[in-house]
Amino acid sequence: MKVLDLLSKNFIIADLKSNSKQDVINELISLFENDPRVIDIEKVRDAVLEREKIMSTGVGKGFAIPHGKTNAVNDILAAFGKSNQPIEYDALDGHPVYLVFLLVGKDNLVSNHIKLLSRISRMMNKDEFREKLMKAKTADEVLEIYRKEEENYFDV
Repeated sequence: MKVLDLLSKNFIIADLKSNSKQDVINELISLFENDPRVIDIEKVRDAVLEREKIMSTGVGKGFAIPHGKTNAVNDILAAFGKSNQPIEYDALDGHPVYLVFLLVGKDNLVSNHIKLLSRISRMMNKDEFREKLMKAKTADEVLEIYRKEEENYFDV
């Protein structure tokens, strides 16, 4: 499984409107409201926000990867958002966030969930990759940047 297997332009916001952690997470989760893979959108929201209370998923370098596991979905879901304005996120490095990758997994798909988190983290750790994403203006551009980057990775 690749990130691109989960991400489509319907789940990308190239210009996030929100500027706080909770609002950004809610903005991304709202993309799943009519998704047939979602059993209960409020339980999805709760799972991600509860995970965020444990420790900030703002990992640094302007990037956050909010995530959660729940039986309120019947598959792994992903969404991506980019902001041109700084998002106050309580990131581990103390800096604002601009790129947010949301990952929601089904409780019993833990292995794939962890592998995807690891892959996303490795990709986002690359300065050049993050810079390309910051310049993207549309969901199609974001998808193309991910597609090119994933050519360097094996399936998880």
